[in-house]
Amino acid sequence: MSTSQSFDRTKIRIMVVDDEDIVLRSCHRILTRLGYQVETTANPDEGQKRILEGEFHLAIVDLKMPVIDGMQLLRAVRESRVGTEVIMITGYSTVKNAVEAMKLGAADYVPKPFDPDELTIVVERVFEKQSLIAENLYLRQQLDDRYRLGNIIGQSPAMLGVFRRIQKVAPTSGTVLITGESGTGKELVARAIHFKSTRKEGPFIVADCSTLAPSLLESELFGHVKGSFTGAERTHKGVFELSDGGTLFLDEISNMSPEIQGKLLRVLESMEFKPVGGEESKRVDVRLIAATNQDLKKMVARGQFRADLFYRLAVVPITLPPLSNRQEDIVLLAWHFLHQFKDHYDKEIRTISPGALDQLRLHAWPGNVRELRNAMERIVIMADGPTVTDKDIAAVLGHERTQAGIPRNLEELKKAKKLAREKAVEQIERAFVLDSLARNNWNVSQAARDIGIQRTNLHALMRKYGIRQKTESQS
Repeated sequence: MSTSQSFDRTKIRIMVVDDEDIVLRSCHRILTRLGYQVETTANPDEGQKRILEGEFHLAIVDLKMPVIDGMQLLRAVRESRVGTEVIMITGYSTVKNAVEAMKLGAADYVPKPFDPDELTIVVERVFEKQSLIAENLYLRQQLDDRYRLGNIIGQSPAMLGVFRRIQKVAPTSGTVLITGESGTGKELVARAIHFKSTRKEGPFIVADCSTLAPSLLESELFGHVKGSFTGAERTHKGVFELSDGGTLFLDEISNMSPEIQGKLLRVLESMEFKPVGGEESKRVDVRLIAATNQDLKKMVARGQFRADLFYRLAVVPITLPPLSNRQEDIVLLAWHFLHQFKDHYDKEIRTISPGALDQLRLHAWPGNVRELRNAMERIVIMADGPTVTDKDIAAVLGHERTQAGIPRNLEELKKAKKLAREKAVEQIERAFVLDSLARNNWNVSQAARDIGIQRTNLHALMRKYGIRQKTESQS
């Protein structure tokens, strides 16, 4: 059964398999009070059969049972691919047993004896992760104009700001300067501007100023006539002429020599140029978009870039944030690339495990979106089975510490500490809310008075953690 649905306890079915009646009754009492649909059995053979029918979202299974033990049942569930998550109950709460269960695919484990809060936190954590996957799956399927502009994807405040600026500048004829680290998507932004402009039926021409020597760059920009220099065996049109009626995107413009910078400025002011070796000027109607991964203001201050050209280019500046500054977009982009490449390579991949998502978030991404795209392509090619796992991510990103989750550098350490703090606070806060409700027989007003907060604030906390009132009469 698919777990990609919203975290609504009343629709979640849980099977508890344990040969101790007291454990069955305890789990049933704790989980039904939270609103889950719970079934129990002391017969592991019957439990396995029912679970493999695919009717349950979660199975809570004792590690040591007669006939069929928990490990055997876990293996059967994983091999069947029914999509049921498994939590192991163990009275043998050694690290070895817990790690072995997790390696086999258990979502989590809880040691005997456990109290209501321990079981609640473990179960809630499993469904919180599944809810996160479902949310991102929904985002992947429902990418609309708010989160997507052309092939640019993002939901972070920084990227939504970029979207708004693109929408404003595209219909105009203003020159645009796009800045940002390598791999942030500068060419994608330039294309989005072009295809949302009145010039969209015209050509979109790209020229990379970093790939040509100064002598060749002039010819590339403005063209040349036959015989104008050694090797000029025929007349060649430059990118300005090829872009007439459309948009010219000059990438890595900081690599231009001072001489070419001066010629480019004159062309921008008059929209006229002479090909190398030519006598007659040519006039064009071109919109220019430039891009660089350098700080042009600092280059101007150092005398490395003309100030007048800088101001002529930066009529409308757009700065793209590095991927490390837009963490909200990492999972969204990962889903997008997963969907793109699984179709391209005809792979049956349906989801990404919570641990794998955590690794994607914690990675520094020095190569930005380009690195993420390349990583997801390799992950899709190398992945086995319907789920991208921690190991799949670690193998591609070069992480030696999939299970331990050890940061590799200061930036990852900062992110790991922030994530750990947030998770710790959430667990404490959720347990605090559940405990207050349980003490007050799920009467929200009474619980709010008991802990000293406003009823509306307690309701807000309940919504935050997906905690539903037990009955309407108890609210």
